[in-house]
Amino acid sequence: MLRLTKKADYGLMALKYLAEHPDSVSVSAKDIADTYGIPPQLLAKVLQRLTKVGLLRSHAGMNGGYELSRAARSISAFEVIHAIDGPLFITSCTKGSKSCELEPSCTIKEPLARVNESIAGVLKSISIHDMAEDESTSGRVTEQPLVMLTGS
Repeated sequence: MLRLTKKADYGLMALKYLAEHPDSVSVSAKDIADTYGIPPQLLAKVLQRLTKVGLLRSHAGMNGGYELSRAARSISAFEVIHAIDGPLFITSCTKGSKSCELEPSCTIKEPLARVNESIAGVLKSISIHDMAEDESTSGRVTEQPLVMLTGS
């Protein structure tokens, strides 16, 4: 079962929150943490990481906080997950690892690589805007395959 880390969950939640509040000049980490019940120190680290990779902008000072660095439509769930957790691999052999002793006789490496690419493709096709919009149109049926995005 594919599971994202809590950090990736929190990153997606934070960006979704920011997308849902486009009129706010800057949103504090505390506001986001309080809204979702996220440990503030862990969220702060996640937001710092997302700022470092350029998905967020931070503002210091009394009215400081965070804002999306680009339009929510142009930020994919894949980008957020990759920024926090690194490359997405469902098996160690899809990493290009040469240490597998079964590689000469393995019959599942290529099919699993295609599964990995499919999952990445779905995550790349879901924008932060889509995630925020899904909340406001919760009765809508989507044609995209479902991917479990739960934390561990």
